[in-house]
Amino acid sequence: MPVHTLTHKTRGAASFIVCDKRDDINRVEVPAERLSQWRCDIDAVCGFIARSLGLRPNNRRAGGAGPWEIGMAAGDKRHQMLCLKADGELALIAGSTALPLADLVRYRESAFSIENAAIRQLVDTTTTADSRYAPSNARREARKLDTKGLYASWQKEYRSLKKRRQEMSDVWYSQQIARMDIGKGRSAETIRKHMRM
Repeated sequence: MPVHTLTHKTRGAASFIVCDKRDDINRVEVPAERLSQWRCDIDAVCGFIARSLGLRPNNRRAGGAGPWEIGMAAGDKRHQMLCLKADGELALIAGSTALPLADLVRYRESAFSIENAAIRQLVDTTTTADSRYAPSNARREARKLDTKGLYASWQKEYRSLKKRRQEMSDVWYSQQIARMDIGKGRSAETIRKHMRM
């Protein structure tokens, strides 16, 4: 019920509600210490969702005007950025799938929380992944090619050293390569393992 407050010159402010439940009661006084004002904004909602799901909060706008990014949520099959759409009805978004936030909030043991199982299912059932957060193999493949090229340079230098100094041991060859620029700071033992392939 709405709280009404009247001020008096000498007695100060008095707050009350008008009871519409019973005929024999009109005004019910509300003590000032019981009056508290609650404020809710998008940062508070995102923080509540992140805390409920155990996510590291992100709280930034996707693309400036898009939904609010909350954090990376994990399903049983994949990970997906969980976002909050705040135009009109509040909805949680993972990839191309959205669910109304009101359907996911539960009240148990004197506290509100987000249904974790529903979020895992939301993340797993999304049909398209958000390309900004989809893992990419490009960097891994590039590192593999760099490593392969490094090993090839060691092998080439090993063959060159072997032609000039045939009587030396593999340990000596690897130590020589480790001192060169192509050694890239790797240990002689690591070079020895890969120079003969």
